[in-house]
Amino acid sequence: MTTEGTFLPDVSLQGPRSVAHRVRLAFSAIKNSLSTLWSRTAVRSTVIDASVFLIAVLDVWLVVPDDAPTYSVYLSALSCGALLLRRWFPFTVLLLAAPGFMAGWAQVAAMMALGFLATRKQTHWQVWVGAWVVWMCRFILWPLDEFVALSWQLHALDIIYSTVVAGMPLAIGLLIGARQQLATRLAELAASRDRERKLHAEMVRTEERTRLAREMHDVVSHNITLIAMQAGVLTAAAPGGDAERTARTIRELSTHTLEELRGLVGLLRSGSAEDEQSPKVCEIPDLVHGCQVPVKLELDTLPAGVPDRVSAAAYRTVQESLTNVRKHAPGATTLVKVSADDEALLVEVRNDPPARAADSGPLPSGGFGLTGLAERARMLGGTVESAPTADGGFCVTARYPVAPVGDNEPVEASAAS
Repeated sequence: MTTEGTFLPDVSLQGPRSVAHRVRLAFSAIKNSLSTLWSRTAVRSTVIDASVFLIAVLDVWLVVPDDAPTYSVYLSALSCGALLLRRWFPFTVLLLAAPGFMAGWAQVAAMMALGFLATRKQTHWQVWVGAWVVWMCRFILWPLDEFVALSWQLHALDIIYSTVVAGMPLAIGLLIGARQQLATRLAELAASRDRERKLHAEMVRTEERTRLAREMHDVVSHNITLIAMQAGVLTAAAPGGDAERTARTIRELSTHTLEELRGLVGLLRSGSAEDEQSPKVCEIPDLVHGCQVPVKLELDTLPAGVPDRVSAAAYRTVQESLTNVRKHAPGATTLVKVSADDEALLVEVRNDPPARAADSGPLPSGGFGLTGLAERARMLGGTVESAPTADGGFCVTARYPVAPVGDNEPVEASAAS
């Protein structure tokens, strides 16, 4: 007979394990709560102060005799109470604890006061005076007539015990203070190295940006200038007709490209994250008007506080999308919609299928236009999505948060692929 495949209703084989799991979760939650509570400086200081005071009081209360003089009890109580002020007046607290140690039973209170003084002051003269005071309080027996009556052997033992009583808190305090100073210096060293690494990385970035600016100026601007000059020659050579209009358009686009390139080169050389000449979302109507693509523009009223980087990103999104429509879907009707809500700026560019075949072969493409838009959006905390539509067109949607999300710099690169 076998029990394989047998099902017992209302019987949970996971019961004990579930209970143990819940118990572990409860203990873990308690541990996390206590850790969070202990991490607070005020709570930690209060607990330590209360513990120190309680230990000192117990040290006196457990050894004080019934026939103790009243002044000895008061001096011992003063020594214990003074410990509550040790964070602000460590040397004064030690001096207040000394009479309770000599004429009473507040030995632990005096030792704690010396330890905290050594931790705070390290090798300051107050530490050595405090150690001498504690040593004398342990060596001298009160009342003085009983101290004088002791034999030399007992005096020798008192010297040894006094050295231990004064030396132990002194050594512990010096060790703790040295450890704290070492941790502070290590943290400062780590911060200094981190600053050096950041400065070195910034220097490398600056050199690379300068090199890129130089290459862009020497190569790209030279070629675009030649295109503009040739377009000007063609305009003069063939007045009137389609050739002149085409040449004039080429010259205008070349001039506009040179202006944008000049601003980009200046940005790369300055290394600044803010580009005063970067395009704005309010310039999208001008972009749509001169893009040579049939466009229907829906531009809602936008809030006045749109950051410059978000505004430039929205402009670049429309620019890249219209460039792709002109290259890959000639003659296609395009809808450009720009709107905003309380949290983000929304951009949508949707085109219909191409109305005609391309007039010439495939145009050159960098292949990184949409990728660059997505990277720019990520740095601003937004998203860019692109996908074909069901009717054979294409749609690009972007969402850019209006509120700044960090100190990342957008990459001011040309959006046209």
